[in-house]
Amino acid sequence: MNIDQLESVRPDLAFIAHWVKPKAHVLDVGCGDGAMMGFLQADKQCSGYGIEIADDKLLESAQRGINVIQQDMEKGLGLFGDNSFDTVLCLQSLQMMQHVEPLLRDIVRVGAEAIVSFPNFAYWPHRVALLRGRMPVSKSLPYQWFDTPNVRCATIYDFEELAAECGLEVLERVALAEDGAVVSFLPNLRGSLAVFRLRKKARPGL
Repeated sequence: MNIDQLESVRPDLAFIAHWVKPKAHVLDVGCGDGAMMGFLQADKQCSGYGIEIADDKLLESAQRGINVIQQDMEKGLGLFGDNSFDTVLCLQSLQMMQHVEPLLRDIVRVGAEAIVSFPNFAYWPHRVALLRGRMPVSKSLPYQWFDTPNVRCATIYDFEELAAECGLEVLERVALAEDGAVVSFLPNLRGSLAVFRLRKKARPGL
């Protein structure tokens, strides 16, 4: 899979892939069908693992040649030591977790950097839906209220606050439109998907 093919399938992944350095050691938490890891391995000579719990997605990842581990992310990343990876990805998975903060802390523990993405609940069509008395349904939130796997709803500002509470440094923050384009003006209102690149804040004197 090349970058054009990745962009045609998932424009957000194509954007995020540019943040991963060539030959990086990567952990993809909630890797789904393995499209991202497959691209990183083939195009950027990255190595690493995917973590996925769903049987069908696990099979798809394995068929792509991904080293994939079947595990519930809610149980943490205790399999891996501190700073085991150059980059840890958690792309549109964090909002499906019951316990977001412990997993976020674990992600930055095992990786020198982390890239996290999630649907931005403050996106203007979501606000309009709520004003109409309905739960939002969009490309980034494609489920009905009764069958959604998302158990947490956050905005860009919410996540910035959580990152600060967890002692994380935001290296880059981007809002993406539904077509994967970067939203610069009023990103918390006009961005469908939030993407953060993070790392632990250095301790003073180090």
